[in-house]
Amino acid sequence: MLITAWVFAGVLAGASGVLIGCLALRRAQATVEDCRRMLARRTHESVCDLRAIRDVAVCRYDALAEMTGRLSFSVAMINALGDGIVLTSINGRSETRTYVRSVVGGKGEQQLSPEEEEAVRAARLGLGPSVTPRVSRPA
Repeated sequence: MLITAWVFAGVLAGASGVLIGCLALRRAQATVEDCRRMLARRTHESVCDLRAIRDVAVCRYDALAEMTGRLSFSVAMINALGDGIVLTSINGRSETRTYVRSVVGGKGEQQLSPEEEEAVRAARLGLGPSVTPRVSRPA
């Protein structure tokens, strides 16, 4: 009986390790693909001012459970160096709050929300002005 429990625990630990490894591999592959796209974009660029805002992306989402229609948004405005800002507007039933955060080298100087990170990622990759968030807010 004791040996069966140890075997079961070993199989469960092994399966968990394989699952975690697969998830890490998938995330690493997505990051490598993002880097490839970014490098491909940079090799096709013409000579320009690297400090000028050139990449913009808007991520619209429902920030609050009582508000639907994707009225909240995050706008990333980034230059070729990955510096810029993320402007976020959270729309509620009776008020709207607006925030701005600095981005340096493609990373927020303060902690960015998942939607803000998605807007920065989309802007850096040149995915277009409007993106759908890969994350969803809990209801």
